[in-house]
Amino acid sequence: MVFEGVEGSGKSTQSHLLTRQLDREGINCLHLREPGDTETGEKIREWLQTSSDLDGYSELFLLSASRRALVKNKIIPALANDHVVVLDRYTYSTLAYQGFGRGIDIQHIDYVNMLATDDLNPDIAFLLDINPEDSFQRKQKGTLDRWELENIDFHKKVRDGYLKISGNDQNLWTVINANQTSESISEKVWDIVRRHLR
Repeated sequence: MVFEGVEGSGKSTQSHLLTRQLDREGINCLHLREPGDTETGEKIREWLQTSSDLDGYSELFLLSASRRALVKNKIIPALANDHVVVLDRYTYSTLAYQGFGRGIDIQHIDYVNMLATDDLNPDIAFLLDINPEDSFQRKQKGTLDRWELENIDFHKKVRDGYLKISGNDQNLWTVINANQTSESISEKVWDIVRRHLR
């Protein structure tokens, strides 16, 4: 299960809330974030946050290396042990940010994503949709990373990308208005997940 959205949309909050709900229901689960949650992923996360000389392709390759480590070392073993995996970002972030945001050819990204993941795709994807102007208000409170420092036009392209991606597979995607309370969003998420797990 994957949570996607622009910066400040509530992905981390909702993915953690879902993991807690699954725990309460006695369902074995694993919460992971991208990039990160492996030794390789955490180093790449730090590079991405602190390096100023990376272009879109550099981001693509670094994120894909992190993703490969996560899939191989965490996701596949968890699925093999009948765990539900809850992801804060996955391949769709690369499509939205490096594809729609940075302008890299989508076919190139699809191919790299396929190699990095062994073509492993989620059963459910949630897009927490929010206008970038509103999400910026939320993020003003925290520390900003390389993507959060991008101008508003970049974030509008990313959001438009997410809406196009989610519109192409409505069986996979649930788009949720992220301008609601955290509790309201969590209830909607749980309703969909519960039906899927029956």
